[in-house]
Amino acid sequence: MASFRAALSNLSFMRVSGVRNNFDIDELPNSISKAHLPALLVLPLELEKERLFRERKEGLQSVTFSGNAQSVYYLLTHLLLVAPTEKGLGLRGHLPQLVGLIDNYVAAIAADITLGDALLVPARVAVEAGVFAYDESDFYGCAFRHTWMMEI
Repeated sequence: MASFRAALSNLSFMRVSGVRNNFDIDELPNSISKAHLPALLVLPLELEKERLFRERKEGLQSVTFSGNAQSVYYLLTHLLLVAPTEKGLGLRGHLPQLVGLIDNYVAAIAADITLGDALLVPARVAVEAGVFAYDESDFYGCAFRHTWMMEI
């Protein structure tokens, strides 16, 4: 049985072709510079003010299986930041790279869908491309919203 923290670390260790930096929760930078990009950030929460996804679901739902095995659902975001919106080529110039990185991400998670057996069942991942705020800057990127079931 892996802890939520261990599973988050396993996610941060996942290597995605074309991503320069993959930040664990202990390594999140105060701000993102061009030298960091493209970057993946493990975010085990969503701020009410800046929710990345329009749909609201319940997190930390406890369930019981037959035989009294207990589990919990976790919702988290793995945020891919590709380029700042205020500089450079604009959205059209960054779309090919963004789409390629999304494909690379899907291939990487498919190669280890339970994150080294940290998850009870394979991760469910929703994909939302768009503009995302980090610190005081906006970036073109993609939010990968994970739903995990883990044993308690």
